[in-house]
Amino acid sequence: MPAKQAQFDALVRATSGDLYRFAFWLCGQDALAEDLVQETYLRAWRSLDDLRDTQAAKAWLMTILRREHARLYERKAPTSFEAVDDLDLVDDDTPGPDRLGEDALIRRAIAALEPKYREPLLMQVLGGLSCDEIATELKITAQAVMTQCFRARQKLKVALAGQSVEGRSHGLP
Repeated sequence: MPAKQAQFDALVRATSGDLYRFAFWLCGQDALAEDLVQETYLRAWRSLDDLRDTQAAKAWLMTILRREHARLYERKAPTSFEAVDDLDLVDDDTPGPDRLGEDALIRRAIAALEPKYREPLLMQVLGGLSCDEIATELKITAQAVMTQCFRARQKLKVALAGQSVEGRSHGLP
């Protein structure tokens, strides 16, 4: 096996779980998350020679993944718009926030965060990146990353404080 392929295989084995979790949090769909990870690895393979610091490989891949996710929305153009007045609203049995599981409540609260707070938090919690790595990838200071992660957690505590599942209040550590 050539050295480049062996290096890439080791990189995939070491990062695939973290990349998938990050992709799933970004898009919320299993199949799309898998596609994003696959596209990330494809782009990484093409640019593997540009990777100089193998210690920064995970952060490099997270950046590629974030850009791939953003590209999805660049390419999307609405095909048609439907007038709001013409929509029929049907009262169905869609679970409301009071009937959702704990994971769904937390996911919705995280998804509701502004991207400025959500991205560093997800990169830290799901990706396991350090503040310095996140700062490099987001092109902000490490202090800004710490502040944004702190504020994200505070916003989540506030958002989840009034919601409960089976009588339990939510809180984040």
